[in-house]
Amino acid sequence: MNPLFIENLSKNLNKVLPGKNAQEKMMVKPRRFRSKENREKGIPASVLLLLYPFNEDWFFFLTKRSKNVEHHKGQISLPGGMVEKNESLIDAAIRETYEEIGINKSKMNIIGRLTSFYVPVSNFEIFPYIGWTDTKPKTMIHDKEVERIFSVSINDLILEKNCKLKEDIFSNQPVTVPYFELGGEMVWGATSMILSEFKHIIKDRI
Repeated sequence: MNPLFIENLSKNLNKVLPGKNAQEKMMVKPRRFRSKENREKGIPASVLLLLYPFNEDWFFFLTKRSKNVEHHKGQISLPGGMVEKNESLIDAAIRETYEEIGINKSKMNIIGRLTSFYVPVSNFEIFPYIGWTDTKPKTMIHDKEVERIFSVSINDLILEKNCKLKEDIFSNQPVTVPYFELGGEMVWGATSMILSEFKHIIKDRI
């Protein structure tokens, strides 16, 4: 039998999701790119938010990308990457999680998906999946794309004090960057948008 938290989360992932309303809270403002509406979809990529129980709380993994990657160098992300030919979105999320942080594929249980969205700077269509393991899994950096692996508790994610704003300059234009401060890192962009939707689901519905 699945833990109550996982049972409730699985049910809520099958309901109407917060979607764009939650994602937009973590978008850089003003937006620098026009919407991709009415255009062809981007390159499909899957990521996995993998939950595990520890010390009466639930945690998930984030990675710090290395300087060797083509896109989003040094940024914080969920394990994931491009979908290979003839591969399903779910299989891509599981494979990439194994390749990047070394978790055995047989340990991962996928329970649902969050709202997909387009990332203009990399031309990816991101498909975020939610999964869980029944114990804290061992991790190992298997990929030159990953510099660091760390864990975040869902209690830290929902703390309002960990959701912050930063004024910055992008392309010579002043912008406001919403971000989560988690594990001593600034989590912004696509990853923060995924976490924002997840936060709404676990905070308001469970």
